[in-house]
Amino acid sequence: MPTILADTFTSSLARLANDEQKQAKLTAFDLQTNPDQPSLQFHRIDKSKDPNFWSVRVSRDLRLIVHKSGDSLMLAYVGHHDEAYKWAERRRIETHPTTGAVQIVEVRERIEVAPPAQASQESLPFEIVKTRVAPPAPPLFEKLTSGDLLSVGVPQDWLSDVARANEESFFVLAGHLPQEASEALLEYAATGILQRAAAPVANPMAHPDSMRRFRVLEGVDELQAALDAPFEKWAVFLHPLQRGVVERDYSGPARIAGSAGTGKTVVALHRVMRILRTDPNAHILLTTFSDPLAGALRRKLAVLSVDHQSLESRVTVASFRRICEELYALTTGRKAHIADRDQVRELIEKARQDAGVQGFTSRFLASEWENVVDAWHIGDAAGYAEVPRMGRKNRLGQKQREVLWQVFSRVREALKQRALFTLASLFEAVTTTYAARSDKPFTHVIVDEAQDLGVPELRFLAAITPDKPDALFFAGDIGQRIFQQPFSWKELGIDVRGRSFTLKVNYRTSQQIRVMADRLLPQMIRDVDGLEDDRRGAISVFDGLDPTVVIAEDAQAERAAAAAFLKAALADGIAPQQIAIFVRSPELLPRARAIADAASLPFRTVAAQKPGDDALALVGIMHLAKGLEFRAVLIIACDEGALPLAARVEDVADEFELDEVIATERQLLYVAATRARDRLFVSGVAPGSEFLEDLISKH
Repeated sequence: MPTILADTFTSSLARLANDEQKQAKLTAFDLQTNPDQPSLQFHRIDKSKDPNFWSVRVSRDLRLIVHKSGDSLMLAYVGHHDEAYKWAERRRIETHPTTGAVQIVEVRERIEVAPPAQASQESLPFEIVKTRVAPPAPPLFEKLTSGDLLSVGVPQDWLSDVARANEESFFVLAGHLPQEASEALLEYAATGILQRAAAPVANPMAHPDSMRRFRVLEGVDELQAALDAPFEKWAVFLHPLQRGVVERDYSGPARIAGSAGTGKTVVALHRVMRILRTDPNAHILLTTFSDPLAGALRRKLAVLSVDHQSLESRVTVASFRRICEELYALTTGRKAHIADRDQVRELIEKARQDAGVQGFTSRFLASEWENVVDAWHIGDAAGYAEVPRMGRKNRLGQKQREVLWQVFSRVREALKQRALFTLASLFEAVTTTYAARSDKPFTHVIVDEAQDLGVPELRFLAAITPDKPDALFFAGDIGQRIFQQPFSWKELGIDVRGRSFTLKVNYRTSQQIRVMADRLLPQMIRDVDGLEDDRRGAISVFDGLDPTVVIAEDAQAERAAAAAFLKAALADGIAPQQIAIFVRSPELLPRARAIADAASLPFRTVAAQKPGDDALALVGIMHLAKGLEFRAVLIIACDEGALPLAARVEDVADEFELDEVIATERQLLYVAATRARDRLFVSGVAPGSEFLEDLISKH
């Protein structure tokens, strides 16, 4: 007899203690092998509206909730006795009359839709800076008929609630609806487009919306694998807008954009799997800007591709730098030695002195080398005379460039004599090799966090990819650019115009956190090539607590406020590994560690290195936050001079670069803030960072 595993079962199983999970799994295996054995003690849930709900005894207080229908048995929920019974009494499992998908539906008459929860402030030893509260909004779905609502999977007994919901009330309501219904309605609220569900199929369990929450298992081995590694919702189902981007054929390079939490990485991963399905000869590079993020992509891809045995031989997952170093070693037979930033700056200063160049600061020379000469691989004075200087085109005349080239040519020669590469020149060396070759190392390249590609990296990726449709796919958010200055992709031959799409629905961050974080960025962001990222209309799929912003009198007061926030989160059941504390720079880490100690929060300061580390909270710098997510995030020490970082401001060479530094510092705070799913705390010592004013702005 097949066993059907519901995602509500795996979710509830994960909330149990380890020994309780083991007991529940053993009972589930007994059900799979011999569901008729008397020791299982089936009891019908008499108060349930669904007559097919039964409880199965696990221990004195632990119960499985199963759904028996025909010759199938569904594992629906597991929990302590009273909680498990209440769960079953408030739900029914049915096939939706319009979509044909099997749904777990909350019984409307037994649900009290409460207003959004608010954090209690009575016992907190600090004053929260109040943020803007939006006025009540009109009904969101007044233009939709009942037929429209049914077409996206709204259960019949919830139609009237949805019809009269405004923006504030719908976020509470959405949590009670089947996921496909809430997502379709949220997309409609964001875009004005109603994406109807897939058409009914002969077997309701084979409907795409059923498959996102149920898995049909044959045998104990499949059940054990599923319970040991519960399927992740993001890996099973794509939102219709995401699925459209994944499944489309493109005539050239394509890009998916969207604010933090809208599922860009999910799209990139599914794009990999789509190519593997459709092209048996594909050899794909999945890449991003850092080794830790590449490792995270590798783990997520493994979950998504559990049935694809050839994955390791057909997909390479590596950072930009790692794959460049590997290709260099492959083509030359030797390892590349790369000069670090301090070495290069010493060479620049020596070259300036040797050339007798005056009138330019060391900061300006270093910036000009890094952002212009080295980035664009300028090889001679003629090339330097013509290169566009990324917003500083008219700042240097011809004679000034001739003088400066005396410095930069010496730096190039010094690096050559020492057999050293800069990272940019290593990219250029490999680019030159593969640009001249028709045989490429990869058939497709998919890039995550593409906003942090620099000129050398983009040239490199184009060179190692065939010039054919569908070969290059980018996922990124201009608003999260924290490492690179902007430049024209089109000028480098990567034109995504007409093949660029923006996601609007946020799956990771609550509406309250998203709204506050979005105040850090303009509503419309335009890149150098004129492509616009319109952030207006973005919306989150769930509601949450208002973020906390504290401007403390001193570090001690900040510590008390942050520790109180942490203790409240821990008391509400948020586990340490679901918490992160971020600061702008390593010098500020002692303040973060002191806060964790004050709240008795066990923590780590680097990625998990040994068994048990992954059960600890993370304390680190904001740059470490990229690509991660937590239920609760604290961003502390947002002081004047710390954010934006004074050292970066002092290191700029001209006004254009200053604007870029301020923009990337702002975007860095945005990245850190949007790692939070449910709770966000931001603090600084008075007068605080100028960015805190943006977070609490009333306009």
